[in-house]
Amino acid sequence: MFEKEVYSARRKALLERLSGEKGIALFIGNVDAPCQYKDNSYKWRQDSSWLYLFGIDEPRLAATIDLETGEETLYGDDFSLDDIIWMGPMPSVRCLADRAGIARTAPYDAIGAAIQGRRVHFLPTSRYATRLKLGALLGIDPELTTSQGKAGCPLASTPLVKALISLRLVKDSREIERIEAACNLGYEMHTAARRGIRPGRIEQEIVGAMEGVTLAKGWGTSFPTILTQHGEIFHCHSHEMPVEPGKLMVVDAGAETNDHYASDFTRTYPTAGRFSPRQRDIYQTVYECNELAFNMIKPGVQYRDVHLAVAAHMLDNLRQLGLVQGDVDGMVADGLAGLFMPHGLGHNMGLDVHDMEDLGENLVGYDDDQTRSPQLGLGSLRMARRLQPGNVLTDEPGIYFIPALIEQWKQDGTDGGRVNYAKLAGYYDFGGIRLEDDVLVTPEGARRLGQKRLPIAPDEVEAAMREDQQ
Repeated sequence: MFEKEVYSARRKALLERLSGEKGIALFIGNVDAPCQYKDNSYKWRQDSSWLYLFGIDEPRLAATIDLETGEETLYGDDFSLDDIIWMGPMPSVRCLADRAGIARTAPYDAIGAAIQGRRVHFLPTSRYATRLKLGALLGIDPELTTSQGKAGCPLASTPLVKALISLRLVKDSREIERIEAACNLGYEMHTAARRGIRPGRIEQEIVGAMEGVTLAKGWGTSFPTILTQHGEIFHCHSHEMPVEPGKLMVVDAGAETNDHYASDFTRTYPTAGRFSPRQRDIYQTVYECNELAFNMIKPGVQYRDVHLAVAAHMLDNLRQLGLVQGDVDGMVADGLAGLFMPHGLGHNMGLDVHDMEDLGENLVGYDDDQTRSPQLGLGSLRMARRLQPGNVLTDEPGIYFIPALIEQWKQDGTDGGRVNYAKLAGYYDFGGIRLEDDVLVTPEGARRLGQKRLPIAPDEVEAAMREDQQ
């Protein structure tokens, strides 16, 4: 938790952005979420917007900010003797309020009376228990309090959502320091993974070793680890396969610090320690795309344009390999890159690994004058905005050979005759390659976060794997 002045300043800035709005802003923190039964809960994690504004990492709390008077109230209940027997001495609600710079406290059950007859501004919910609580307080269907797809939540307060997004999109020096710490932990995590790649070893053993690093030095992983020899499956979370020589191992994993800032790196390794000529050709293209994107990042640039530049470079290289044919600009305009990279180039990062996407992807990742493309690939771009100093985002191009998708395009003629399906058939067992770094936009351009960069150039990767095996 930062100093209380940090949270007071954030709430003051939020209030200033909501100048002229009537009513009261209501914030509900997370509660423990039962797993098998009430007293066996999932690992505790506080809501990220709550952490940003209040910093209190404890369950069953709520807060209000009166948009007309500026009065702030923290709602919660002190622990009973029975609670203390099980958990030991706990801070009082008054103590927690002081830590967050809040003058007024009230019992948790006083929330209803406080908002009675007022216009209530709320953020979209993500946890089911929060949906139920908010629905009960406001007398609405709980399912209508959560984001409905990429556009956000229709009943949530758009002014409140946009005001909070405008604050959280730009990281201050304290946040950047925390994200950098998460990146340093992520470096250790990924190094453990790379060193664990040995033919015959079960993937789960590697995952256990790398996640142990994050638990020993931080909160844990920032999302479920992706470690797979089927890189064409974007979110493959099964880890039961033995490592096979000649495969490509995609490792997409992030660390979360104890104060909940996230990192997110991806590397792709040849399981035998060396790339085959065919693997190196595709890997080199993805590496070049990663470098191209980083070199384009600077204030004022639309990240959508960076995605499109990466798509053009990718298609030009694939054309030279004989996998596609035709005018590159035309292929980009028609969305052919989506066959090989059906995801977007990157997303925002911070207190969430996909920062603020519970508030609505389009509101977070798109400027007011931008619209989301319907194309495969470009349409999945989570961050398209004009970049500004303090933005933290990922640079994660990839190339994947997904047999079902390729066959569908072939059947439908989606490519307009520009894809060499006969040659692509030889890549059905290839898998996929993704390379991802975390990047801070600076006033001068950009810098990659973390004290060290994981090996990424093909020669660097092979050299690191040789050293690991000595």
